[in-house]
Amino acid sequence: MVRVPLSPQERERGERFGALLRQARGERSMVDVAAAAGVSAETLRKIETGRAPTPAFFTVAALAHALGLSLDVLAAACAEDADHGEEALSA
Repeated sequence: MVRVPLSPQERERGERFGALLRQARGERSMVDVAAAAGVSAETLRKIETGRAPTPAFFTVAALAHALGLSLDVLAAACAEDADHGEEALSA
């Protein structure tokens, strides 16, 4: 199966999502958050750095739960026209 290359907008959205996760993680270690979400620390590292810009839904849901984030808030903050991701995350 050939994967279609991501558009620049999709890569930017992945970078925004990773930044939001890093911000929400705060002082918690990557290993602790990954374990709480049931994913590997390497998976979380790839998502946070934008190297995995389109994680699976259940991975996103597990990370949101581990970080106490609403999926609605994450979706709004990562929307293509989101200019105020930090405001959306703190809402």
